Amino acid sequence: MKIAYISTYPPRECGLATFNQNLVNALSLNPTYDANKSFVVAMNESDDVNEHQYPNEVKFVIRQQNQQDYLEAADFINNSDVDTCIIEHEFGIYGGNSGVFLLSLINRLKKPFITILHTVLKEPNFMQQTIIKEIASKSAKLVVMSKKAVMFLTSIYQIPKVSIQLIEHGVPDLEPIVNNQIAQSELFRGKKVLFTFGLISRNKGLETVIKALPEIVAKHPDVLYMILGNTHPGVVKHNGEEYRDSLKALAKDLGVEKNIVFVNKFVSEEELHQYLTACCLYITPYLNEAQITSGTLSYAIGAGAAVISTPYWHAQELLADNRGKLFDFKDHHKLAAIVNDLLSDNDKYQELKKNAYEYGLNLRWPAIGSIYLNVLNEALSAEVKAQRTIPPIIDVEGMPALNLNHIALLTDDTGIIQHARFGIPNLKEGYCIDDNARALIMSLMAVEQDKNKRALALMPIYLSFIQYMQTEDGNFRNFLSFNRQYLDEVGSEDSFGRTIWALGYLVSSAPNNSYREFGRELFSHCIKHFKELKYLRGKANTIIGLSYYLNAHPGDELISQEINMLADALVASYRENKDGDWHWFEDILTYDNAILPLALLHHYEATGNKESYQVAMESIAFLNSFSFENGYLNPVGNAGWMKKHGENPIYDQQALETMAMVLLYAKTFEITKDDRYLNLMHMSYKWFLGENSLHIPLYDYETNGCADGLQFNSVNRNQGAESTLAYFISHLAILKSAEMEYETLSSPLLEANKIS
Repeated sequence: MKIAYISTYPPRECGLATFNQNLVNALSLNPTYDANKSFVVAMNESDDVNEHQYPNEVKFVIRQQNQQDYLEAADFINNSDVDTCIIEHEFGIYGGNSGVFLLSLINRLKKPFITILHTVLKEPNFMQQTIIKEIASKSAKLVVMSKKAVMFLTSIYQIPKVSIQLIEHGVPDLEPIVNNQIAQSELFRGKKVLFTFGLISRNKGLETVIKALPEIVAKHPDVLYMILGNTHPGVVKHNGEEYRDSLKALAKDLGVEKNIVFVNKFVSEEELHQYLTACCLYITPYLNEAQITSGTLSYAIGAGAAVISTPYWHAQELLADNRGKLFDFKDHHKLAAIVNDLLSDNDKYQELKKNAYEYGLNLRWPAIGSIYLNVLNEALSAEVKAQRTIPPIIDVEGMPALNLNHIALLTDDTGIIQHARFGIPNLKEGYCIDDNARALIMSLMAVEQDKNKRALALMPIYLSFIQYMQTEDGNFRNFLSFNRQYLDEVGSEDSFGRTIWALGYLVSSAPNNSYREFGRELFSHCIKHFKELKYLRGKANTIIGLSYYLNAHPGDELISQEINMLADALVASYRENKDGDWHWFEDILTYDNAILPLALLHHYEATGNKESYQVAMESIAFLNSFSFENGYLNPVGNAGWMKKHGENPIYDQQALETMAMVLLYAKTFEITKDDRYLNLMHMSYKWFLGENSLHIPLYDYETNGCADGLQFNSVNRNQGAESTLAYFISHLAILKSAEMEYETLSSPLLEANKIS
């Protein structure tokens, strides 16, 4: 058997990399395995394909945030001799929003494959759930490592149980060393060592063990708590060694600084096994239950260690039947009692170690590898699943690079300036909440897409502006002068709705809990105003915001009632104005038209309301009937609008209208999986780049701004916030689409990524 593996890989320091290498080694022990024709496709966190000195089995490197690489990797595998593939899945190792770039690879892959899920979320957002469902639909099997993961996949993701295979986490095939050098070292000699290992971060709960030490040391003064592992790279990047230093300070305050030691390094499996067999007790004091798989816990059981843990999901399963002891989250008194009991009662202690060791024999990699080989053989013998039709081409390489220079130029320490003269901010016009809400949406999308640092830095400015514009009763003003004077008492319903959209998106997709809580607080003050909305676009924008809020809080009955009330109003207006071949919500099409069916699709997505879906699809078909007559987008012009049974006036065309079309077709494709909408989305986006009635690009490659509109003989060369944000939101929506595929010509990138 010849296998291609898609994962991180050593020397990259990553748990998945170690797991994947162990799996490769385990399968290579089988005589039916062809090591010469098997290979690894390695995931790189940076754009430097030479960042790591990979071993010979790595034949291709994917740069995490370069979507083209995923397509080239699929072609590389398809053109190879391998029979099947194994994909290791963790949201964080693949590019795009929630690792969505992986979908372009699997949709292009022609070899049967299995996917190993290292994380299964109990409360996934819509994108995460969509990605897992798409992976499941293409995989011969989904492999998970706990019973809880199987339950989540069947009940939350609605994946058939027959598609899921439970295979426990493998552990090293090592026996305790007689002359263990770690046990004989000065650090261990004469000590009863409590041991924790792994990357250090606040969610590991190490302070719980330190708080337990005074009670433990009082009875066992020879106890030493050893923490082995580097601080998580992400923590170091943002906070340095703040957490590690706080642990040292805590130990000193409690008078146990001599009973704790940090070993700050990444160790090999062989050395780790020596630590595990030399220690007295292994402890995982994690702070919450939401950990479906723990490789460190599996390793400890495999080494026959006596284990104490908080009751996170994997620990509940792995430590059952007296293979370990559990204590409640943050309960350092209970932890101290268990430690003292085991250190004082050798019979209990030895029984725990014996049970762990015997169970661990079944987890050793040779045995686990044989199970994987059987699953792969089943995948090869099973009928090949039908592949989705390749959708229309979207050339990511041909798109302008994401450059937020003009956005940054328009933004000062108050907010984003609403207008510009050519590419220069027009300070006289001041600010509006409309544009700052859009700017917040754009920055959230950019951070989701590629962790864009510039967007992340701008985000608190837009958040602060929105807070400043909120009135005491929870409503919002719209306009602010350059000298920070309010220019209205209450803004329009449109501006209110767009702000709710931005806040809902923030609650759903914030990059940190602080921003999420901030957004939720602002959002909560607005709820009483939802019933006061009179106009369709204000209602539609609000519906979209509420749908995002429900992504994060699906059980919120009040918000569910509010979104249903607003959607019912849109549907009622549609029924009232529908007439013959006029399938629209009003007797005229004015501005931001696509927002109306888009809102109903969001309502359907959040609630499953089929009437909203039906009305949305009818109105979309109507919109399509006149928007692409010449093979490119002609959005409704604002010179008189489009009256009932009349003609589309075409000019002037606005970027905001095009953005709404892009978002509409992106959402329609996301829900229906119909490739026609992917094509319409792409055609709409290309309006910005020159595929329009004048064949003139509105996006300015020099300033990275977007013209304010398309006129009958030219473009409006001013580049204000509304149009520029409309472009970038559209650009990011293209990149975000979950099931998008690209058909590309041969590229020198293939050779750049190929490792001879």
